Amino acid sequence: MLIQWFPGHMTKAIRNMEEDIRVVDVVIYVLDARAPYSCVNPEFARVIGNKPIIYVLNKSDLADDEQTKLWQKYFTTENSLCVLLNSTQTNSSKVLLSKIEFLLKGKKEKYDKKGVKMVDRAMVLGVPNSGKSTLINNFSGKYKAITGDKPGVTKGKQWVRIGGVFELLDTPGTLWPSFENQEIAKNLAFIGSIREEVLDIPGLSLDFIEKVKKLYPQFLIDRYNISLDGEPIEILERICESRKFLLRGGDYDYDRGSRAIFDDFRKGRLGKITLDRFSDYKIKE
Repeated sequence: MLIQWFPGHMTKAIRNMEEDIRVVDVVIYVLDARAPYSCVNPEFARVIGNKPIIYVLNKSDLADDEQTKLWQKYFTTENSLCVLLNSTQTNSSKVLLSKIEFLLKGKKEKYDKKGVKMVDRAMVLGVPNSGKSTLINNFSGKYKAITGDKPGVTKGKQWVRIGGVFELLDTPGTLWPSFENQEIAKNLAFIGSIREEVLDIPGLSLDFIEKVKKLYPQFLIDRYNISLDGEPIEILERICESRKFLLRGGDYDYDRGSRAIFDDFRKGRLGKITLDRFSDYKIKE
């Protein structure tokens, strides 16, 4: 299955980001901690330029702790910081304030010497369904940004004022026009960054089963009380049997079984899973 999804509004979103980045002091780059490398949009590098970046490994409570620490170190550079976050946890995003102040300390001192009160502005970027709007609502303490559990909820830019001297710009979750690496495309589909309407969910679940069987086999065994012998389709059928996902006549309900697997993964019921293994990408670099 070839995965491609790039709605027209994403082209417009990139153009708007290129304009808005001029009035922004820092970028908050939200990545899903379960697939942080896959969430790096190559189009954003051109938009961001040399602006300081705070990478947010969001949904870190759902990811493999050991892998998350490695990725945190990877995304921490001379011009960037990286924090771990669960943006659904009340006030968790407040940690970003001190990080922003640290990155903008020099600029703020120059403004202070001139007697000018600086309003810090941050642009929040990320692929669809990475949790950008949830993070902003966490920051503001109010439901100002539109949120949802499906990709593509935020269609346009939204400025949100935090207190009197800080503003956040929420932007639409944005992918890139062509997925040359289909493994990355699959990871994005697994975490829910690509609309299900354009996907073959049962077929995608076979790829997911194969990956989890390799990385975290015990999670499948414990969750569904099944053996992992045979091909992914056989494992899916055992899961359907275990959960009584059967059609009339006793046929397997592959669609229902597949959706249940993804729901278990995305809500953390399978276990703490990281799809992007740090060592795999380091080998390729």
